[in-house]
Amino acid sequence: MMVHRTLEFPSTSCFVFGPRMTGKTTLLRAEKCQAFYDLLDPVQELAYSRNPGLFGQEMEALPPGSTIILDEIQKAPSLLNYVQIGIDRFRHRFILSGSSARKLKRGGANLLGGRALDLRLHPFTSTELGAGFDLHQALHFGTLPHVAMCLREQSEEVARRFLMSYVTTYLKEEIQAEALTRKLGAFQRFLAVAAQSNGQMMEYASIARECSVPASTVKEYFQILEDTLVGSFLWPHDRSERLKARPKFYFFDCGVLRSIQNRLHDPATPLEKGCLFETWFINELRRIRDYSSRQHEFSLWRERDMEIDVLVSGGHGPLAAFECKSGQAELKPAVIERFRQAFPSTPLIVASLVDERPRVHHGVRILPWRDALEYYRRDL
Repeated sequence: MMVHRTLEFPSTSCFVFGPRMTGKTTLLRAEKCQAFYDLLDPVQELAYSRNPGLFGQEMEALPPGSTIILDEIQKAPSLLNYVQIGIDRFRHRFILSGSSARKLKRGGANLLGGRALDLRLHPFTSTELGAGFDLHQALHFGTLPHVAMCLREQSEEVARRFLMSYVTTYLKEEIQAEALTRKLGAFQRFLAVAAQSNGQMMEYASIARECSVPASTVKEYFQILEDTLVGSFLWPHDRSERLKARPKFYFFDCGVLRSIQNRLHDPATPLEKGCLFETWFINELRRIRDYSSRQHEFSLWRERDMEIDVLVSGGHGPLAAFECKSGQAELKPAVIERFRQAFPSTPLIVASLVDERPRVHHGVRILPWRDALEYYRRDL
């Protein structure tokens, strides 16, 4: 299945980070280059880890201004010193991919001091899949490239097996192989509980009790998930750091989330569908933002028992807010009134799963989900 990816490599050097199996290697191999290094290959990883100078010699032998690709650079971070030399001395262009910057940061690797842009690759977007995109399939199975290919071929069972093995592969390759945590059993228990807490206000103490680990360990485990790009926090919109103690956490893909929850064979309940739609929509907003290089910050708005899912802010403050609705799309008048008091000039949009045409209710625009995404893509 050929899908045109939205992410395009710049003419300068760049890091390309993304979760495993989002298609980084496929995208890299389609890019013209003078040298390609596959550091997932154990032979290459061992050779260049033991003797980084060999890479430096090969790099120096290339014509100035060559494009050099290193796939999974975290496997041999010592090569980054030679990458810097290649940029500064030989004007080479490097494309460096990885599924985690955690090992690079914790190991004190050379992150090139602004010499390389920082890009993100995500699962397929609805725009990339085009006419073949099915939102209900995306909520159930996610949009990892291999999963999307299986669904195009009407192979739901193969998609399920892939997603179930994805979690095992992640635990083995990202957590155990990278030695991110010594207690793999405790992390596996945490992962199951974290999946059940997806999209909910974070209660570290409660999660710690269910996992039988200290709350400090739970915070560390969530940081591992974020650093390995398996999920991301959504913090409350408040300038007081003290009030940011209860964020939400969203996994990066609905299919991976449902696999961890062991729900791939079950139809989504109405409550689950609402959470999945919210997770997918927020992730889709992140993908649009990252691919268009927008300097927007996402947060949630919460005041007492009132809440709006996503507040989009720029350098001069809030730009728009989105509330995700999988069923009845109307917001309560009290929520609208309080939000207007807090942000009188900020557009409030309801992204609806069920509405087929735009409408207005109590001054709030209710848009079909495609229109809501297009509003963010076009107007912000």
